[in-house]
Amino acid sequence: MDRFSAVILAAGEGTRMKSSTPKVLHKILGKPIISWIVDALTTAQADDILTVVGHGKEQVMEHLDGKVKFGVQKQQLGTGHAVMQVRDQIGSSSTVLVLCGDTPLIGSESINEIYEHHKNAGNSVTVVSAELDNPFGYGRIVKDGSGNLLKIVEQKDATPQESLICEINSGMYMFEKSALLGALDSLRNDNAQGEYYLTDTVELILKGGGKAGTYIMKDSRDILGINNRVQLAEAAKILKQRVNENYMLDGVTIVDPENTYIEPGAVIGKDTVIEPNCQIKAGSHIGSECVIGPDTIINNSTVGDRTTVLKAVVNDSKIGADTTVGPFAYIRPNSDIGSHVKIGDFVEIKKSIIGDNTKVSHLTYIGDAQVGERVNFGCGTITVNYDGKNKFQTVIEDDAFIGCNTNLVAPVTVREHSFIAAGSTIHKEVPKNALAISRVRQENKEEWVLKRDEKRNGGK
Repeated sequence: MDRFSAVILAAGEGTRMKSSTPKVLHKILGKPIISWIVDALTTAQADDILTVVGHGKEQVMEHLDGKVKFGVQKQQLGTGHAVMQVRDQIGSSSTVLVLCGDTPLIGSESINEIYEHHKNAGNSVTVVSAELDNPFGYGRIVKDGSGNLLKIVEQKDATPQESLICEINSGMYMFEKSALLGALDSLRNDNAQGEYYLTDTVELILKGGGKAGTYIMKDSRDILGINNRVQLAEAAKILKQRVNENYMLDGVTIVDPENTYIEPGAVIGKDTVIEPNCQIKAGSHIGSECVIGPDTIINNSTVGDRTTVLKAVVNDSKIGADTTVGPFAYIRPNSDIGSHVKIGDFVEIKKSIIGDNTKVSHLTYIGDAQVGERVNFGCGTITVNYDGKNKFQTVIEDDAFIGCNTNLVAPVTVREHSFIAAGSTIHKEVPKNALAISRVRQENKEEWVLKRDEKRNGGK
């Protein structure tokens, strides 16, 4: 199906960002600015996507490798010059959308509406515009009395009357390919800046007998460009709101959308409640009827149905159904926690398997361990998994009971139905059904305190 080719202009230096990172690679909700645009174009079924790179081209090309085709603008000689760098790569599509690489709010729905309007109007070029209460700084859309597009005039060149126009140029255009290529052939740089402006193609197309029109965006925020970190934060706020609204419309309760950060790509089941100050990052999959937060970070992890994660951090791990985690728990990468498990306050799990119905209630570290079902960990238990050079595994089988303040010095195995007395340091295998005690026998020295004090006082 003949849809459209897309050209993303992403060669600018972005000096106002004051960063060594190319502007288009700065992130919003964990996703680079330009990736929002590429994903929107892909969803809108663009036939092919061409990206013009320049400043920081190696980084941009590495990030988008395999997703787009590239053209390089070695000198920054204007937007028209940028499009010239990919003119020979434009495919067989009869229509070409040109847009900027710093406009992450443009979505696939808006792109489709622009395309349909362009085709239905029979335009040679459609300028995407917006109506702003304060249009200062933007190029103005100048039309005749019948609403026909005459030209685009820049702020610095606008007459006092033209400055009153509130319809502005977004920097996005939908061209018929033949009209675009013909205009590029005639484009000149005889202006004060010595640059080739894409805006000049509109007048060239009109002079050549083509038809030009505008499409006014329904939501003017969609054309918001990012030039500095203040605008980056503004765009992030808008996108965060849109993402959160989509989850809420799909049956997720977000108690405080203003202070909840969910990255695109996260999956959240119905009737789950997200409390304030939570971050749910890409790759996470949260089941139904869960309670997440407050103050929880979940990164690239799976959480089963009806599980509660409270004031905790979960990274690259899996948590089963009907489990509670937190408060103040830390689940480190490659952990697999079963169902009906309790991971309590100030518990850290690292690269371990925790079986169903196990309880790790508080103040415990479990690292490099394989823990069975229905195991009970007393407060202050530690798997001693590191000797300063190598990591070793602890194995705890089903129904074991680990007393408070136990050190399990790996490699070590605790067999099923065994019991470890509080305060023990275990460095040998504990047999099935055994009681393991490894601690110094208590000795009470009668009157010791009185004798000490007498000695301190010189025998008085």
